[in-house]
Amino acid sequence: MKLNLNSVSETALLTLRARVDESEKPTPLILDPMGSKILDIILSNASQALLNRLFLKRIPSTLVNYLALRARKYDAYTSAFLKRSNSLVISLGCGFDTRYWRISEQPWPYIEIDLPEVIDTKQELLGPEPLYEMIGCSVLDHKWIEKIASHQTENVLFLAEGLFMYLPEKEVVQLFKKLADVFSRSELVFEVVQKKYTRGFWKKVVVSKMKRRTGTAAGTSYLFGIEKARDIDSYSNRIKIIEEWSYFEDPDIRPRFQKIFRNMKAFSRTQWTIRARLG
Repeated sequence: MKLNLNSVSETALLTLRARVDESEKPTPLILDPMGSKILDIILSNASQALLNRLFLKRIPSTLVNYLALRARKYDAYTSAFLKRSNSLVISLGCGFDTRYWRISEQPWPYIEIDLPEVIDTKQELLGPEPLYEMIGCSVLDHKWIEKIASHQTENVLFLAEGLFMYLPEKEVVQLFKKLADVFSRSELVFEVVQKKYTRGFWKKVVVSKMKRRTGTAAGTSYLFGIEKARDIDSYSNRIKIIEEWSYFEDPDIRPRFQKIFRNMKAFSRTQWTIRARLG
């Protein structure tokens, strides 16, 4: 098996490792046995350079906590949405996520979308395991939208963890408009970063921090950000913000003292999650 991933796709390995690290703690915030299985296969096939860059260095405990809480929150969004009749969940830029196995032991309506090289690698890792559809293409290629819309245009939940900040602003806005035009009674849950981190001095700060903490250069690819959640409403009159969430608000945030930042937007709105209604 050859792991041929770009710097952005490699962040999916980091989030996988963080979930596994958390799930192996005595009192974990999240359980991810399938993640452990996939990570073992990856480690046995990874090049020494990849091992040195992403796996042999310790992930900061605060980052493990953040990624675990984010995964748990998106799992909760998914479980709640699945209570609707005829619901469908689409994971955009899925990476090496294992949400399908965390949500239920029974089959449920789910589709994953990511770049062809990521999907090919994931399918090879899972072998006959996947019981759901996987589409290998850029999320900016609207052909996948047409494919899904040909079967269902209502009660669809789109999830985008750690994705949109790596995509060009103009194309992200076009994607939002397309989803809003095509789907109704649906929702989009996505992570965003503060706009200032996509340019100039603050972008350099992000790049330096990511290289130091994770070993990846993905921060250089930050392209899309917003100043406030309501900016999203301006993309289409068929988009409505209904919720914002920051991990600073989670009772299980560690270290605990970080809770004091939950009402300070300079901290809680640097990288956060927005839930929006479509249609």
